[in-house]
Amino acid sequence: MQALQSLHTFALPHACQDIVNIDDPLQLHSVDFSQPFCVLGAGSNTVFIEDFIGTVVRINNKGVEIVEHGTFWNVNVAAGENWHSLVTDLLVKGIAGLENLVLIPGTMGAAPVQNIGAYGVELAKFIDYVEGFNVETLAFERLNQAQCQFGYRDSIFKHKLKNKFVITKVGLRLNKQWRPTLDYGPLQKLNEAKVTALQVSDAVMEIRQSKLPNPDELPNAGSFFKNPIVLEAHYQKLCTEYANMPAYPAGQGMRKLAAGWLIEQAGLKGYSVAGVRVYEKQALVLVNEGYSSGSSLCSVIHHVQHCVARQFNIQLEHEVRLIGREGEVILQEKSHG
Repeated sequence: MQALQSLHTFALPHACQDIVNIDDPLQLHSVDFSQPFCVLGAGSNTVFIEDFIGTVVRINNKGVEIVEHGTFWNVNVAAGENWHSLVTDLLVKGIAGLENLVLIPGTMGAAPVQNIGAYGVELAKFIDYVEGFNVETLAFERLNQAQCQFGYRDSIFKHKLKNKFVITKVGLRLNKQWRPTLDYGPLQKLNEAKVTALQVSDAVMEIRQSKLPNPDELPNAGSFFKNPIVLEAHYQKLCTEYANMPAYPAGQGMRKLAAGWLIEQAGLKGYSVAGVRVYEKQALVLVNEGYSSGSSLCSVIHHVQHCVARQFNIQLEHEVRLIGREGEVILQEKSHG
């Protein structure tokens, strides 16, 4: 068995059968995808909650190509590139657009799977294509933005192509005509007419660092739960009791609520089980105090889901990917009517 503790930022002491490092996408031809496998980038959105009986395929290929056009840039990025470094390097080159997504941990290859988003911006807006290895046809394919079927923290890679497509490269399109997105709370204080992309980036980093622990110092996987989307009627009903409840439009007749706020209102900040704790500065984050296990984490997830369902009649889904003995595991709590 191969140790996995250092390969995922939640750092649970679990292991896998084998680890394959991919530095060149052509190496994927030699992987036996008929056996259980798990694709891993930086391990910042994946937690191993048991020993995994399969092979962990680590995507480490590197390379960034920038092609300038009249009104936009094409940026072609290898899947193994660090996301935060990419954003900051582009900003230094005067290429803006991704500044709201700065400091999100992980790799380029993992970003489209989750359709990462923060502070009013989602990656899908900038995707030109996603390239990868189809494990059924054993051929490389390129999907355009529409084919990726992006949604809130969602994509085709979590559904139809789950465990069937290994992302090796992503193409981004960034327009030269830049306009800041300042809809999110603290960013609203910035002057839209004068602010620069670097100033937006600095503000986002300051916000994130004030609320989110550094995984190198306190193991965690960032935001653990998705912000739930509910019917307008359910939101209005909750407003009669919680007048200050934060909410955002989420399409016709729908509202997106703040999962961290719901968890905090349920009195769960600081709640812990055998080394897994709901973080005091941001209830959306779960942390590993260094002596915990997958079963402790599952207990905390279930308790958070149960308390929020009981108090708000809302089913929280975990955003972080959980890997059990044979593959991905989804924990759910039945909501209360």
